[in-house]
Amino acid sequence: MSRMIRAYIVLIDAVNYRVGRLIMYFIFVLMGILLWSSISKTFFLPSLWTLEMAQFVMVAYYVLGGPYSIQLGSNVRMDLLYGDWSQSKKAWFDLFTVLLLIFYLCVLLYGAVSSAAYSFGYWGTEPFSFFLSLLTGGEEIGRIERSSTSWRPYLWPIKAVMILGFFLMLLQCVSEFLKDVLRLKGESV
Repeated sequence: MSRMIRAYIVLIDAVNYRVGRLIMYFIFVLMGILLWSSISKTFFLPSLWTLEMAQFVMVAYYVLGGPYSIQLGSNVRMDLLYGDWSQSKKAWFDLFTVLLLIFYLCVLLYGAVSSAAYSFGYWGTEPFSFFLSLLTGGEEIGRIERSSTSWRPYLWPIKAVMILGFFLMLLQCVSEFLKDVLRLKGESV
């Protein structure tokens, strides 16, 4: 069992490490978009797409970079008490808080899937069954949601990025949970 846990931890950490290292360069994409926005507003006609595309890139940067941040332990912590605790006490506290985070991420993931189903024109209350029936051909895509701005991009791509990001973060939190369990058992991680 311990071998399977370690294999899961290694696999998820490797995937999120690679995704995080790739996504960290999105900050340069964001800077380029905002630079073009400033230049086009100053010297040319303002571009309609720049600010909304900057928001989309920022969402991808934040949501897909979250698992990498959790993996490195660079997420925000209140070290007022935590810093002086023993490794065992830290592991117990992290074990409890990561369970709360897993619950929260499950809620976010359900909301993201529901929102993505809505963006494909689904009005029902079962978004997971909608996507399953899309794969089997039992459901059809309705009117695809677009932004209400003058640029009017489709919204499903960014909602798919949110689903992927929340799912990867959920997997990383399970990995962190398992690392805490191993620490509490006295095994090295």
